[in-house]
Amino acid sequence: MRNVFLICFCLLFALPAAAQEIAGVQIPASITSDAGTNLTLNGAGIRSKFVFDIYIGQLYLEKPATEAKEVIAADGHKRVAMHFLYEKVEKEKLTDGWNEGFVGNNSPEQLKALQERIDQFNAMFTDAKKGDVIFLDYAPNSGTKVTIAGVEKGVIPGKDFNDAMLAIWLGDKPVSKDLKAKLLGAGKS
Repeated sequence: MRNVFLICFCLLFALPAAAQEIAGVQIPASITSDAGTNLTLNGAGIRSKFVFDIYIGQLYLEKPATEAKEVIAADGHKRVAMHFLYEKVEKEKLTDGWNEGFVGNNSPEQLKALQERIDQFNAMFTDAKKGDVIFLDYAPNSGTKVTIAGVEKGVIPGKDFNDAMLAIWLGDKPVSKDLKAKLLGAGKS
């Protein structure tokens, strides 16, 4: 009986995250990519700054993973979703946050190779308002598609760009250690 309990306990923590509700927003347990690939919710949590809840971050993967390096190295379809909770986040604050994350988690050589694409990425953004959703969808053959409030803004080519972008949340200097842990499936919000 004890072994059965231990097996069930281990399986519970090895399974991907289930659908959940965070701050009144329904987070689906799975989605389908544009290419028809099923993606499973790996984890989700709130990005807070000071005492303010800024957005709900969600990570969807083809194969759930609990290690950041494994998530970044995987070449399958991936989605990062950001559901904004704060009344308004200005474009400048968004791009400053992106740039801080890129600089904090990539070498100067990587940044030099990525700079033109980082600039292209930053140019896609406008102010984010409460209720807006940003999707950052990676497809192995095309790159990272950016969709903001239902409008496709463009695609940034290269897995290296997507790896650098994912490091903003999952790198050694993530935007939030708590959000990183939740995106990697460690606990619910």
